[in-house]
Amino acid sequence: MVVALNSANHVLDTIPNAYQTALAQYDRAVRYLDLDENVIEYMRWPRREFSVNFPVKRDDGRVEMFTGYRVHHSTVLGPSKGGIRYSLDVTLDEVRALAMWMTWKCALVHLPYGGAKGGVLVDPKTMSQAELERLTRRYASELIPLMSPHADIPAPDMGTNAQMMAWIMDTYSMTVGYSVPAVVTGKPVNVGGSLGRNEATGRGVIICMVEALKRRGDTDPGSIRLVIQGFGNVGSHAAAYAYDLGYKILAVSDVNGGIYNPKGLDIPALRRYYAQNGALAGFPNSEPVTNAELLTLPCDVLIPAAMEGQITKNNAPRIQASMIVEGANGPTTPEADDILDERGILLVPDILANAGGVIVSYFEWVQDLQAFFWDEEEVYRQLERILLRSYDSTAHMAEQHNVNMRMAAQMSAINRVGKALMTRGIYP
Repeated sequence: MVVALNSANHVLDTIPNAYQTALAQYDRAVRYLDLDENVIEYMRWPRREFSVNFPVKRDDGRVEMFTGYRVHHSTVLGPSKGGIRYSLDVTLDEVRALAMWMTWKCALVHLPYGGAKGGVLVDPKTMSQAELERLTRRYASELIPLMSPHADIPAPDMGTNAQMMAWIMDTYSMTVGYSVPAVVTGKPVNVGGSLGRNEATGRGVIICMVEALKRRGDTDPGSIRLVIQGFGNVGSHAAAYAYDLGYKILAVSDVNGGIYNPKGLDIPALRRYYAQNGALAGFPNSEPVTNAELLTLPCDVLIPAAMEGQITKNNAPRIQASMIVEGANGPTTPEADDILDERGILLVPDILANAGGVIVSYFEWVQDLQAFFWDEEEVYRQLERILLRSYDSTAHMAEQHNVNMRMAAQMSAINRVGKALMTRGIYP
């Protein structure tokens, strides 16, 4: 556990260790599977872990050292795939957990990838654009022995964006001597990015939510109230797409807190306000709420789309939503899962609900390799097709084994990787 303190050094909460959560989920799921115990042990471990300390020249001429990580959890199904995050909260255990979840996510939706993740300990908001470019290019140069379109393909995550992916692609390309767009995904469209990539994760969350609601008979969007924790790339696009479909968004939040209007928020106006002000606070016709309060507001669907470890045994008993759709990676601890399950709250797990981002990253990679690009309509059509197919197979697994959706998703994904490993065998 990591203990969070406020400025007066009072204990605020305990943040669960993400890797312990990932391993606990894994250990629960494999009990249901007919896999060799050696295969089970093999898949618990990351294939490789890379850490690096590297210098970056600041604008004032100072040289500052930064620490970065890249973890490849699996390459059984194909090259490793996963985002890079810039945050002061990055730890090796967090990157290990995110890499493992990426393995299961890719396997669940039938992508030919294993899981990876990377991170740098930095607050990107404290750096100029020039400093961010120097940091990104230096970190990318350290990863070049690991990266290639057929070995490890990074993507953006929290604290990183399309421009940074362009810098990574350019750094790699300049090193090898020719342009290699397929070495990274989430790039700007004008250097080989895919239409629909920015919206993909948030849109996918809502596609899964709509399917879950439809399966329980809720087909009137105007009667469904949503609360969304997080207003970054995932949360803001999820809110926008849900609003366009007619759902009522009561509350949203960012790292500094949230806003609430029981009659619903005007999401297009809120996105304009957020772009201008860089904060949600002060938006007209809303009242402030904390992130802790937001999670327990009365609503029909709660979408945690911020950090891992947000729904715990401490607040799970007070959640009023009848459905949770995980936009973030690992937002719910195993203890909270048990409480939500006992209370009959349907949870659509992260490795299914937020798989839209890696699905469209896969589309981008395929388009780059072929130099043949799709229009936005085709991207969205294929995204929805894959997510609905994966939702259906997960729901079938849950029904067949009388388990919840989290367990079913993990079982399907782990079994797919395990069977592939058994077919390939252990080298040498």
